[in-house]
Amino acid sequence: MSSVSSSENKIGQLTDKCAANFVVKSAAGLGVGVLTSAILFKRRTWPITLFTGFGAGYAYSDCNRLFNPLAIPGLKIQQQQ
Repeated sequence: MSSVSSSENKIGQLTDKCAANFVVKSAAGLGVGVLTSAILFKRRTWPITLFTGFGAGYAYSDCNRLFNPLAIPGLKIQQQQ
């Protein structure tokens, strides 16, 4: 029986959250792309690819913020005096 440390649990939970976030946001982008393609662009494929990429990119950005909270734009760390 191996015991898993709390840091490994935290990394596992963050990874699971990132994977789920990626699937949900990419699927949402895919859905928006399909609707946009069918309604506005005469069933072309580029809106599907574009919106799926937007969803995947947004999920990647969220994962970056989860693993590196100091990467939030505009966040400044001040030293205590």
